[in-house]
Amino acid sequence: MLNLKTKRFVIRKSLIGKNTVITFTNKKQEKVTYNHDEVYNTHKERFESMNCFEKYKSYTNSNCVPSFCRDLQTIVE
Repeated sequence: MLNLKTKRFVIRKSLIGKNTVITFTNKKQEKVTYNHDEVYNTHKERFESMNCFEKYKSYTNSNCVPSFCRDLQTIVE
């Protein structure tokens, strides 16, 4: 299992299948932890249909966990 710390919510093609747990800290200093593969696999069709995911091979959000993924976050501090 790989642990990754970032400053934004991120789903990347390069992390798919690597069983990565990501912890990010947003601008309000709130920490959120989620399983990258679980979020990606649950919303795979949605991510794959996004222009940014096709062009940049990633989806990011610097402020919060997207509303459609909030049920999959594991910890909010």
